[in-house]
Amino acid sequence: MDKREMIARRIADYFKEGDLGNLGIGLPTLVANYLPADRNVMLHSENGFIGIGPTPKPDEIDKDMVNAGGHEVTILPGGCCFDSSFSFLLARGGHVDITVLGALEVDEKGNLANWMVPGKMVPGMGGAMDLVVGAKKVIIAMEHTTKDGAPKILANCALPLTAVGVVKHVVTELGVMDITPEGVVLRELAPDVTIEEIQSKTGAKLIIPDNVGCMV
Repeated sequence: MDKREMIARRIADYFKEGDLGNLGIGLPTLVANYLPADRNVMLHSENGFIGIGPTPKPDEIDKDMVNAGGHEVTILPGGCCFDSSFSFLLARGGHVDITVLGALEVDEKGNLANWMVPGKMVPGMGGAMDLVVGAKKVIIAMEHTTKDGAPKILANCALPLTAVGVVKHVVTELGVMDITPEGVVLRELAPDVTIEEIQSKTGAKLIIPDNVGCMV
C-alpha cells in the first residue's frame, strides 16, 4: 500500500458519527477518500463550504468547486457554501471537531511548526493557526522524516511555531503516536516496522506501552 494512502486510511478511522472536520492541503486531503460510508461526517473547507466529498473523477470535475488549496473537490448532498468570515467563525468558535494537517515539526509537548520553510519564500501560515487552536482535536498527517532523513518529531521544535500544545495524534508511514502530558506514546507500528527503527528516526524519546498495536 502507498504510504500516503496508509496514513490517510488510518486517520479516517478517527472520525466519528456527526463529526465536522477540516483537512489541510496536501496529504490530509486524501482522508476524504477513505471516510467510512456508514458514518455521517461533514468536512469543512476554510475558503467557504461544508460538505467536501471524495476526489472527483475526470468527468465530475467542476473548476468552480475547489478546496482551500485550489484543488478540485466534490460537494456531497446537503453541502453548503458561505463567506470567509462565517467559515472562520466556525474554526475559531470551537465548532470543528477534528483538524488534520501536515507539519514540518512536532514536539513532545504537542507544539506545531508547519508554516515557515527555511530558505524559502512562503505566503504565511494561512488559516492553520485558527484551525488548530479552535479545533477540538488536532491530528498530524506527515512523513516521519524530511527528505534528508532528519526527524520531524522532536523533543523541542526549532522552527517558528504555528500553535502551542495543540497536537493530540501523529500518524506517519511508520506508526501512530499520541502526544500526552508524559510525552510521545507509540500506539501502533506500521507493518514490518520495528520499535528500534521508529525510535531511531524520532528526535523525541518514545514511550513504549506493554502492548503496541498494528497500524492497518
